[in-house]
Amino acid sequence: MTFSIVARSADGDALGVAVASKFLAAGAAVPAAEADVGAVATQSYANLAYKAQALALLRSGVTATDAVAGLIAADSGPRGQRQVGVVGVSGDGATFTGDDCHGWAGGTAGDGYAVQGNMLAGPDVVAAMADAWESTMDEPRLAYRLLAALAAGDDAGGDRRGRQSAALLVVARGQGYGGTSDVLVDLRVDDHVAPVAELARLLDQHTFLFGRPDPATLIDLSGEVAAEVGRLLAAAGHPPAGPAGADLDAALASWAGVENLEERIVVGRIDPLVLAHLRGH
Repeated sequence: MTFSIVARSADGDALGVAVASKFLAAGAAVPAAEADVGAVATQSYANLAYKAQALALLRSGVTATDAVAGLIAADSGPRGQRQVGVVGVSGDGATFTGDDCHGWAGGTAGDGYAVQGNMLAGPDVVAAMADAWESTMDEPRLAYRLLAALAAGDDAGGDRRGRQSAALLVVARGQGYGGTSDVLVDLRVDDHVAPVAELARLLDQHTFLFGRPDPATLIDLSGEVAAEVGRLLAAAGHPPAGPAGADLDAALASWAGVENLEERIVVGRIDPLVLAHLRGH
């Protein structure tokens, strides 16, 4: 009833899950991940206990393959109707599809990822997801690679019953909001006619609002740029208290906090995305 991918970033720093389904709020049931440990997707008459169990097994140092084997062996319920994918901090991902899952059902795994789905339009869904994952190696952001794989599965037919929900979860040590969380991305579309497309829109918004600026693109807050920023801030109701740079930084930070752009503020400089937003305010 669902298709998903669990994966690790090329540098090994991030782990995550992307999932879509004709099921209300699949993101509440399917994905789990822990920084520096691994990620898991449980689906098809999902055993939600798999999430904590898989992470505990990975935390103890077992491989993804052994974690999946342990989950299935310890399951006292209908194992034949279970489907699960697991990835750890190194090595291949692992996937399991019970013989009694609704067709088409199956999965594939490789270095740093596992793809799985059930009640799909056909095997092309899983193949398209794996191909999309492999072909996006140049994309350093795990969230965008996961989304590309999910979109490829959706385009290949996805869940044969239709579309309803999608979710994206990515964790990385200390990379969450304000550096105080390991949750880098946690987005859900619980009930929507085009959930994967909506998830893509949300990810772009998330990146704009909470992404860290590229140091190579930062512009010095001096000269004409500083004067323009001061005028724009005053027009937006956040006038600098005086001409000094510290006053301009304080006013810019105040405005950015209102706009939810505080993660993009760098003292003495300005992110061109922030400047463009300020100009269009």
